Amino acid sequence: MSIIFECEYQGRRYAGHGIAAPGGSVTLHPVADGELQAALVAGKGPEELGAAVPEGGERIEVELDDPGLKFLPPLLPTASNNSLINGFMGTHRSKFDRDPEPDEEFTPPNYYIKGFGSWLRLPDEPLTTQHDPVWLLEEPEVVLVYANDEQGIPHYAGYTFGNDLNDIGLHRQNPWAWTPYAKLCETSIAPWLFLDAPPEKVTGTVTIERDGGKAWQGPFSCGADSIFHRIPDMAEYLFSHPLLRRPGLVNYLFLGADKATFHDGFRIENGDRMVLDVSSHGVVLANQVQYGTPLPK
Repeated sequence: MSIIFECEYQGRRYAGHGIAAPGGSVTLHPVADGELQAALVAGKGPEELGAAVPEGGERIEVELDDPGLKFLPPLLPTASNNSLINGFMGTHRSKFDRDPEPDEEFTPPNYYIKGFGSWLRLPDEPLTTQHDPVWLLEEPEVVLVYANDEQGIPHYAGYTFGNDLNDIGLHRQNPWAWTPYAKLCETSIAPWLFLDAPPEKVTGTVTIERDGGKAWQGPFSCGADSIFHRIPDMAEYLFSHPLLRRPGLVNYLFLGADKATFHDGFRIENGDRMVLDVSSHGVVLANQVQYGTPLPK
């Protein structure tokens, strides 16, 4: 399975192959902002997108702890900020009292728009929430990445993983009206783009660390085998809306999460560190919770 990533180093954009091993280094190849997106929409699907990252030619080797190295969300258009964080809610089978029928008519799940792609945070960056959240919930999810061409046709690039942190306590107080407020927490994403079809099986473990120790731990699953809806139906329905087919737009589409800390009665607090270990895919996404500051009076 091919995996690529993009990053910035000393003011220049680079790309590379594979997942960086902790404590090691990465080999970087210079690319322009939007170069990989252009390669994708030119007709190269995810199985060929890796070829757009050169193996030879100019390259540099950089240590992972180099302070000048900053990873980026996959295909993030930094120059134009033409990207969108959005996703589905209530998609997992654990939230239904039955299994879907093989030929069941598609009913779209609830949907939300979270914000611009530039709002995404990377591993080890803090996630800012409201200053007084009711009850926070981490949400390990598969994230599909699409880029629209100049005719507004979406092209699937691959998938990665994210943590859609939100205030589920606020959502539960008024599910039909306050969910957009509950979603106004920062979201993290892994920089590693898997150049393959959406994954059938994804498993891992969530660990909440507090004061240097383990405060809560539990398993999760978020692959297609855990989702009630068919992923192609979800994507097709979403992109039937012309506003999401704006030319050049990059879409980060979160597919929803299973039950986790909140459903076990555990409260995430300010300063807690959420560690999402997607063990099935060798990805670790860790972020500290940071309560925001109230509006000055």
